[in-house]
Amino acid sequence: MKKLTWLLTLLGCFTATNNQAEIVLGHQDKADVNIGCLFPLTGRGGLYGEDSKIGIQLALEKLADKTDDYPSLKIIIEDSRSKASRATRLVKELVRDHQTRFICGVVNSSIAWQVAQVAEQEDVFFIGTDHASSRMTGSGKRPLYFRVSNNTQQSMLAGAKYIREHFSSSADKPIRISYIGPDYEYGYTMWDDLEKALKQQQVNYEIVTTLWPKLYEPNYVTFIQALLEKPTDLIVNAMWGGDLVTFIQQANSAKLFQHAHFANFDTGANFEVLAALGEDMPEGLILASRHHNNWPDTVFNQWFVSRFYELSGRYPSYAAEGAYSGIMSIAEAVHLAGVDATNEELQTVLENLVIKLPEDPTGFSSYMDANTHQLQQVISIGTSTKDTSLPPAARLLHNWSVYYPDRRLSH
Repeated sequence: MKKLTWLLTLLGCFTATNNQAEIVLGHQDKADVNIGCLFPLTGRGGLYGEDSKIGIQLALEKLADKTDDYPSLKIIIEDSRSKASRATRLVKELVRDHQTRFICGVVNSSIAWQVAQVAEQEDVFFIGTDHASSRMTGSGKRPLYFRVSNNTQQSMLAGAKYIREHFSSSADKPIRISYIGPDYEYGYTMWDDLEKALKQQQVNYEIVTTLWPKLYEPNYVTFIQALLEKPTDLIVNAMWGGDLVTFIQQANSAKLFQHAHFANFDTGANFEVLAALGEDMPEGLILASRHHNNWPDTVFNQWFVSRFYELSGRYPSYAAEGAYSGIMSIAEAVHLAGVDATNEELQTVLENLVIKLPEDPTGFSSYMDANTHQLQQVISIGTSTKDTSLPPAARLLHNWSVYYPDRRLSH
């Protein structure tokens, strides 16, 4: 039976519902748990959806190898098309037409905020995997919302610690910081979280400038010029994906990286960025990602990266491990609480979740914070260094600085 599940996992199937293509992985018929996943499968964010799909396949493969009796899963993946109106409509359809008890995924923070509200109205769990706004897990938590990838608050706290450790300041010479981030929820939250973290870490700094280009801005020349006009010790960038690639290419031409140190503490080293830039990625940039293909150097992470490559012919973006984490967290919660558990019982189990993920270093397992419903994880920051071991990337991160959450659990 487990081998049959494994084959279904790898193959999946496409079916038509309301004239829209959906992907079904896992059990094709009746399962213990139905899960509805929302990812962009087309358009500019399509890579994240495709990688998430393969990450889910890897999760089902891992579950098939477990000796304990885990629940059977039917996973229905829908294309959100990165549109809030479509995503919220799909939540209702997944719950009412497919009896899904869990909604999983969502890349964009603004869309996730709206999906969370609809999921709560439908009385189903929303397991967030890729969006990062800390507003989702701040005060007034939603009882059925849990996030299993690190948020902007965690990334910026690690970033503030890195700045404190690697940049010198004095009472009369603060660290001069410029910030550039996208003009929407994610960019604003990132800056707010960084300022709070710098103050918490008692970093003496001053703000040189803050810039807010639109999402998908094609030309950053005026923004780069504004950064060049003023003396700056550190430029903190909060762009991601294609926007970050375009910015770095244009910044190379303007020699911005000779003007100041440059950091992106959340998504700068996402593999899709490294792969797209190739030799155009400068060395010495301070970067992080929610999942690194070359760190930690553990058997588990090596399996995840190599198995993904076997299935796709390329290396994974961070979204793949996010989707993997979401499905494994749901399976573990239902396994512990039982397939007939109430929402209250499942909530209690999720609030006490401890789960080993590919990004976890030896001796550590990710764990849920019961107060915020935010998974606590290790964040690693490195510098871009010439390394062609994972083509088409020509730079990977090395010279790691590793930051653990306040409480550590052994695996």
